[in-house]
Amino acid sequence: MSLSNTSLKSSLRLTAATLALTLAGCGGNPPAYESSPAAPTVTSGGTSMESGYAEPAAYEPVLQRINEPVPLAEGHPNEYVVQVGDTLWDIAGTFLKDPWYWPEIWYVNPDIVNPHLIYPGDVLGLVYIDGQPRITNVRASTYRMSPQARVTPLTESISSIPYEDVAAFLSSGVVLEKKQADSLPYLLQTRGDHLIASAGNEIYVRGITQDTPGVRFSVVHVGDPLYDPDDNRLIGYQGIPVGDGRLRRGGDPATVALTDTKMEAKPGDRLLPEEVDIPLNFFPRSPSSAIDGRIISVVGGVTQIGQYMVVVINRGSNKGLSVGDVLTVFQVGEEVQDRFGGGKVRLPEEEAGTVMIFKTYDRISYGLVMEATQAIHIHDSVRNPS
Repeated sequence: MSLSNTSLKSSLRLTAATLALTLAGCGGNPPAYESSPAAPTVTSGGTSMESGYAEPAAYEPVLQRINEPVPLAEGHPNEYVVQVGDTLWDIAGTFLKDPWYWPEIWYVNPDIVNPHLIYPGDVLGLVYIDGQPRITNVRASTYRMSPQARVTPLTESISSIPYEDVAAFLSSGVVLEKKQADSLPYLLQTRGDHLIASAGNEIYVRGITQDTPGVRFSVVHVGDPLYDPDDNRLIGYQGIPVGDGRLRRGGDPATVALTDTKMEAKPGDRLLPEEVDIPLNFFPRSPSSAIDGRIISVVGGVTQIGQYMVVVINRGSNKGLSVGDVLTVFQVGEEVQDRFGGGKVRLPEEEAGTVMIFKTYDRISYGLVMEATQAIHIHDSVRNPS
């Protein structure tokens, strides 16, 4: 599922802009549990303003009511000036103990044009509305207040996560769910007297339904099988990126010209449409159902997992997991020898970080590690945040 650098960055910038529009504006509608207040007073250093709500930019999420005030971060500021390179998650962590509660307390300032977007130079303030903490844009940057007409790409707004990290995931490998791997087009044979193919060669492929020349594909080698550690069932395969190609001629078999390769393409390799089909309109929340799963793979093949790495979880949509769900990672307790009482003892699990789901299949999901307070490993547990 790799992309060329140019098309990848272009596509992801667009989705990142949509992401910023959605998450920054997730407080646009009054949550289902709140009635629209009649002009409550907002206090912050003696200033006040009237309430106002705007329609959400993309879709209308359902906020989850929390019974207690959102816990604030220790030593949180009263104001924060947005910097170039910030993400909404990072900014939320400046104010909140748990950044994913950001949608619960974001408050739209009706005096700001296009209030759903946050830009570098904007001043965000912690205010109180009806006694509850809220974060709002208390002062727009000079650019946003400027009266001159100016066309500015949405990519200048603050995104929710660094899109470069999702881009790295797209270009460094995937996990193919079993049903997905079985249904993908496959390399039948290399054209000419070649047992294997590389950039500059043409290949014959079965299973391609497109017939428009120029359509791009990623070639993926089906690697080691992945088994669910809970029931030992085969759930997928490691996908090893081979290269990219363009459809030269449709049909069965179709002809694909390889344009770039990292390794030789061989019969049986699968082809993925080269497109960004990952929805990035995240609205962070706790899963609607109880999730108790494990990390089964990490993109990149590393043994220790840190912030902004992509992990694969052995739970998917069939268990109620969906895009935007936030999970807490628990480091599996080590088994140690009891030198005094005898036998072996399993140490308790320890909280190790936070993962946000950004792509789901039937039995697996992809998640981005948003926080890592300890080293995270394959087979660590993931569960609903407490």
